[in-house]
Amino acid sequence: MTINILFVIFVGFAGGLAVGSGFVAFLTVLGVLPRLTQLTKTRKMIRFYEWAVVLGALAGGLGTLWDPIFLLTPYLLIPIGLATGIFVGMLAAALTEVLNVLPILAKRIGIDGQIVILLMAIVFGKIFGSLFQWLYFVDK
Repeated sequence: MTINILFVIFVGFAGGLAVGSGFVAFLTVLGVLPRLTQLTKTRKMIRFYEWAVVLGALAGGLGTLWDPIFLLTPYLLIPIGLATGIFVGMLAAALTEVLNVLPILAKRIGIDGQIVILLMAIVFGKIFGSLFQWLYFVDK
């Protein structure tokens, strides 16, 4: 192996460690998994949640390296898309819950007693933004 290949391997490994450490720190600081097990009353299954996060991160990393092509039917893509959306939504909800973002934002923009309106604006913005992206930017 040449020195260039070894350097690329070292930089890639170091970058992966940095991103992985940041991801783990992010989940640890937010307390996503303990809070999720508390809300769903599945505390005894926390090991499965932890392994799901680890395997998901590994699969995501390998997917970006190999750029796989899956020939799946559109009907199978619907539950995969829903699961992905649920994950991203739960992560965003955990972040806002831990940091108390919504009450602070509501107080700053002057709608203290109407957090439900703020929450619905965020939800509808996400829905319309996703629909716009899928209907306008995704090739058929």
